[in-house]
Amino acid sequence: MIEADKDIKAAAPSIFVRPAVEQDCQRLCDIYLAVRRQTFTWVSPDHFRRDDFLMHSKGEEQLICEVDASVVGFISVFRPENFIHMLFVMPAFQGYGVGGALLAALPGWPQQSYRLKCLVKNQRARGFYLSKGFKVTGSGASTEGDYEELTFAGQP
Repeated sequence: MIEADKDIKAAAPSIFVRPAVEQDCQRLCDIYLAVRRQTFTWVSPDHFRRDDFLMHSKGEEQLICEVDASVVGFISVFRPENFIHMLFVMPAFQGYGVGGALLAALPGWPQQSYRLKCLVKNQRARGFYLSKGFKVTGSGASTEGDYEELTFAGQP
């Protein structure tokens, strides 16, 4: 794993998105656990487990993003419904195009419609999705807090 520094933008890192393979599984578990514990500060860290990723991603397809050959983020999609279940990027690499690269790699993006749920308290993620053209289309509650359903209608 590489350490991000303050000059990552100046260094013009190489961003590469590819389908996840079995060998990526442990790294995805690590990212999912670390980012949830760092981001969802309103939830007790004990609520999150390392094997949550394996349970939460059953039946989904993942793409991973590498920066300079290190896996720093992923997106997990339930394809029958074009539902983005997870998009997680290590905090040190947020704001550098990783999330956008993962969205852009989705099948049919940006013509295809996609939807997701975003926790209301996760303002940074909400702002990211709205900046990418998602619109609020619903709301609800989960064990981790209230969420908004966001939909990307696709572009002609």
